[in-house]
Amino acid sequence: MKMFKFAVVLFFAILATSTCKWDRCLEGGTHKHRPSPEPDIHECTLYFESSCCYANFTEQLAHSPVIQVSNSYWNRCGILSKSCEDYMKKIECFYRCSPHAAHWINPNNTAGIEFVPLCQNFCDDWYAACKNDSTCIRNWMTDWEWDENGVNHCKNECTPYNKVYANGTDMCQSMWGNSLKVSESYCLCLQMNEKDAVAIKYLTSKSSEESSSVGSSEERACRRKLQKAELLTEEEGVEIEVFEIL
Repeated sequence: MKMFKFAVVLFFAILATSTCKWDRCLEGGTHKHRPSPEPDIHECTLYFESSCCYANFTEQLAHSPVIQVSNSYWNRCGILSKSCEDYMKKIECFYRCSPHAAHWINPNNTAGIEFVPLCQNFCDDWYAACKNDSTCIRNWMTDWEWDENGVNHCKNECTPYNKVYANGTDMCQSMWGNSLKVSESYCLCLQMNEKDAVAIKYLTSKSSEESSSVGSSEERACRRKLQKAELLTEEEGVEIEVFEIL
């Protein structure tokens, strides 16, 4: 139990250290200027220690089914399945609340992100969760018809996700334009869960930017830390999966 408590402390210490290095948020309408704690956050609790969104924003995501987030309706082709909605929430939470999102800020749109590296298994699982749901667009950034009040509407008929996207890679790299990409790395990528604390440590380092290939030293170091964290999780029998990073 002592090891567990020590591990939890290390986990949040890693997040705090990484946040200090990138002490800024995106410049969207719902973003803070700088990340800060949000202990009363309703959803997106992964980021409650250091958040770029305010707790009241997450009220929109706290109840299922999610109908509307800001001016964007999620139910234009019917209510999303719970499994699909959960993945949509993960992406929304990262964009709105993560203190690390600004590391991938879009240079042409400081309210946006560009080429955030997602793990292949995350994209495959997201696709599996949504494949039987329906959508009327392929690119959520450009394909909606927006009315004079800034509310989104379909321009095309609703079609199952598995007819719009070929697979998880296609979906991840198309749904939000160039905001996301599928990483070739097993470790230097995000899964939108506690494991990201391992990857973030390396992804936000200068050496990772210079060398992020599957065979790089950063990749090997990241894998060792992730394996150590997973082993510790198995030994302690707890759900949190990233601890001893240093």
